[in-house]
Amino acid sequence: MALRRRAAVLGKPIAHSLSPVIHSAGYEAAGLVGWSYTRIECAAAELPALVAGLGPEWAGLSVTMPGKEAALAVADAASPVATAVGAANTLVRRPDGSWYADNTDVGGMVRVLTDAGVGPGAAMTVLGAGGTARAALAAAARLACSSVTVVARRVEAVDDLRPVADALDVVLSAGSWADASRHLGAEVVVSTVPKGVADPLAGVVTWRPGAVFFDALYDPWPTPLAASALAAGLRVVSGLDLLLAQAVGQFEQFTGVAAPMTAMRSALRRATGGDFLS
Repeated sequence: MALRRRAAVLGKPIAHSLSPVIHSAGYEAAGLVGWSYTRIECAAAELPALVAGLGPEWAGLSVTMPGKEAALAVADAASPVATAVGAANTLVRRPDGSWYADNTDVGGMVRVLTDAGVGPGAAMTVLGAGGTARAALAAAARLACSSVTVVARRVEAVDDLRPVADALDVVLSAGSWADASRHLGAEVVVSTVPKGVADPLAGVVTWRPGAVFFDALYDPWPTPLAASALAAGLRVVSGLDLLLAQAVGQFEQFTGVAAPMTAMRSALRRATGGDFLS
């Protein structure tokens, strides 16, 4: 009998998560018999006790909001990038039973932006200053972006990102939300704000020809800002692209085998009708 191995995605709320679709398709395609991947409703305060109670069959955990900071705190060791951004979306069970924290959002963002044509020296604008913005700063560091401008509704939120930028050696400047459209002419624009927040910008933006626009949202799609970018001929990346890319990193750390990306992408397309997946 094959050894039973388990993984799950933690968060609250969690019923909407598409991670089981992606990982389960990967297990099947890779021939990983005995592997299962589920959803677990878990608030940040509940995460330490949950992790402490998991048996040896658990290979790893994907962690979504609101538990990413708690995941980093509960780990016995962490990757440099997770430490730098102050959040982990991945907990990997090591052979000695300890937990290792990583942030595959960063690697996933680097992958999708590189595939879209982003190269060294590009200037990046980030809309929003939350957790995904932290990952964008780390991605900008890996992509050797020349500068990053964070446009947020609260100036204090940008100040909270400065220690992260300093740790990553990223040149960070702040932009006012009232003047957001002026900053959307960058070579790379990353939107991390909640649904509806950036919609008014669609009617006033002037895009840079040949630029790349990444919107962390994917439901509904396209967002008004993504539709504007598509109409202007930009290369556009969606939150589904990032969801798949970060899951690939988790899959490989949990299982130790190469992720069958074609099967994982196809499963996500079937589940969402995501023809916009790159």
